[in-house]
Amino acid sequence: MRHILCILLSVFGLTTGMTQHLHQIRGTVFCENKGICGVVVSDGKNCVQTDKQGNYSLNIDNESRFVFISTPSGYLTEIKENTIPLFYKPIDRSADKNYNFHLKKNPHDDLNHVFFAQADVQAIRPENLETYHTFLNDYQEELASYRNTDIFGIDCGDITGDNAQLFPPYIEAIKSLNIPVYRAIGNHDMDYNGRSFETSQHSFESFFGPTCYSFNKGKVHYIILNNNFYIGREFYYIGYIDEKTFQWLEKDLSFLEEGTPLVIVMHIPTRLTEKQQPFQFDYNTLADQTVNAEAFHQLIKDHPTHIISGHMHYNLNICYNDKLMEHNTAAICGTWWCSDICLDGTPRGYGIYQVNGNQLIWKYKCIGKPDNYQARVYLPGASKEFPQAIIANVWNWDKLWKVEWMEDGKLMGEMTQYTAYDPLAEKMCQEAVQTYSWIAPVKTNHLFKAIPQNPQAQISVKITDRFGHEYIQSAQDFSSFFLQYPQIRNYAPNMIQKRK
Repeated sequence: MRHILCILLSVFGLTTGMTQHLHQIRGTVFCENKGICGVVVSDGKNCVQTDKQGNYSLNIDNESRFVFISTPSGYLTEIKENTIPLFYKPIDRSADKNYNFHLKKNPHDDLNHVFFAQADVQAIRPENLETYHTFLNDYQEELASYRNTDIFGIDCGDITGDNAQLFPPYIEAIKSLNIPVYRAIGNHDMDYNGRSFETSQHSFESFFGPTCYSFNKGKVHYIILNNNFYIGREFYYIGYIDEKTFQWLEKDLSFLEEGTPLVIVMHIPTRLTEKQQPFQFDYNTLADQTVNAEAFHQLIKDHPTHIISGHMHYNLNICYNDKLMEHNTAAICGTWWCSDICLDGTPRGYGIYQVNGNQLIWKYKCIGKPDNYQARVYLPGASKEFPQAIIANVWNWDKLWKVEWMEDGKLMGEMTQYTAYDPLAEKMCQEAVQTYSWIAPVKTNHLFKAIPQNPQAQISVKITDRFGHEYIQSAQDFSSFFLQYPQIRNYAPNMIQKRK
């Protein structure tokens, strides 16, 4: 009887895994009327490659919303609204049609390319985007120095602050860059009025396409992932990579040669420390990092990988091992548009990554500041913990950097790295808390201290990054820094429910 019941259920498509009705779609990927062989095509579940004529056929089910390609090196997709790459096509089940992709040859050699990475524009209201539009002038000036180079952008998510109506003005604002920008979805870009995670991406998708996809530049394979898992209650989410994404990622990686460099973009960091910490069942642990990060790290272990994330509103570089590094990027909105610095004291800005073959060189660019502005240096008296010490906040520091101090131009020695609150961030958060009660500074590990031998000397700090670039920054009185930043903007409380 049980066997007969199973047969009947299978016939009517009622057993688990049998409710999906497969449908085959076809198309061609071509350039200049010639098919392109070996292009990976996917619906977010299955992946196939185009044949010698550039043709493909792909089985999809009733959950598939898009068909998309992993754009091959040497080619560019069509672009809409000046920045949205059209590597995808919505699936229309009402019509029997081919899903063709027209590519053009990249006029630049993308073996060497440049991309900027921003995070957390997090526009709450239209005037935030007006300010953001002025920030783009800084981008333009910086990108102009890379003329005759393949250039694109990465957005790590939280484009808006829980307001999909601001996607169009964001698109209008960023048009001025006129370069492809590949976007990850952030937790504040999701729809929180649905019943499940599976429906939470629909507004974002309607503007920017799939939330998980890949593309290629030169020798590097880029992957964009969605690790914001909406749990179906109010505005609550966790950092989590679901099984469907894992399976798609495994298939996507299977087409790569062993050792292919990866750049993976997601909104929520995988981890916040170099070494794995004991798990704590609290909301910050669940929402501020990816719960199943170790499984993810294991999956990509055979590839040299740089992960680029946002979400935290501070800057942090983590070297997990010789093959894996994560760059958590400070927020464009600073302290939720209340101040020009983030919770760790990092000025709002963006990352610039220069790729030469399989080598990456990166820097952090502060908006409105010159390229060599890589630290803020306080004269003694700024720190309550170390009142006699000079303090340097070196926001893009990692363990291969060297930080030294000088007195009257004479090199005195290396400064001591420590973890604490940045003095200016503390002051700014005291002001910002009047607007948002939940704002608080965070401790950062990119602080350095030293006791000057001659407090009357001219104090400066010499910084050498991992690439051998040297920067010298003069120490200033604490009050002078505070005066450099605009007054706190008194925006009324908004719809943002959670701290990040």
